Amino acid sequence: MKYGRHSFAGLLGLVAALAFVPDADALTGVQVGPSGKTYASGGIECALHPVNGMAPMVKAGLYNAKKNAKATILLNRAPVASVNFSSPDATVWLGPQVDTVAVVLKGAGTDSFTFDATPDPGQANICIPSTVGNAVTGDVEYAASRKSSMTVVPGCALNGATGRAQPFVNLFANGAYLLNVSVNGVPLTQLNGTTRRSTPVFLVPGLNVVTAANGAASTDSYVRDGGTGTCTLP
Repeated sequence: MKYGRHSFAGLLGLVAALAFVPDADALTGVQVGPSGKTYASGGIECALHPVNGMAPMVKAGLYNAKKNAKATILLNRAPVASVNFSSPDATVWLGPQVDTVAVVLKGAGTDSFTFDATPDPGQANICIPSTVGNAVTGDVEYAASRKSSMTVVPGCALNGATGRAQPFVNLFANGAYLLNVSVNGVPLTQLNGTTRRSTPVFLVPGLNVVTAANGAASTDSYVRDGGTGTCTLP
């Protein structure tokens, strides 16, 4: 499946790095348009969409922008953003197909870039891993490795980190395994099955990806829909 081509670990760093594009030396891992005045990401990355959760995206914009440079960014011929010298790039959220991202330079032509974000059958998008090997018993989903499990139906609790009521699920370590737990590519905690056997996982809007990695031996994956990311306390 296509999920394996994308790295959650480098996600936030890449997005932050591409947020500023002062000159050519600042750009790595990108492709420059034929005009030499535009660029787009070298490949698809996964990031948190504010509504839909984990989703495929790229950055596109002006390369080595001059002070009077302006451009419109299109996704499959529909405008999605405007860029200029002070704001030289934009995030483009891709659809579940082969997408064309175009940077239309004011009075200087158009550069186009193609990205294949076609998901596998049954896959919500290419950033959502398959959980076909997992098994659900009652309100608990067990990973294929059986090293971890997670509650299926989210509860509602106050998130001390945000000060808001949010939906959450509980992740459990089933045995004395050291599990590195991440939520949407961001490390959350470690479980060891003895002194730390479980952890609550608060959900953000849209599809959330929770992973529990036992080193290089196995990685358990779970997908939960956080809805709007808010809930009403009982």
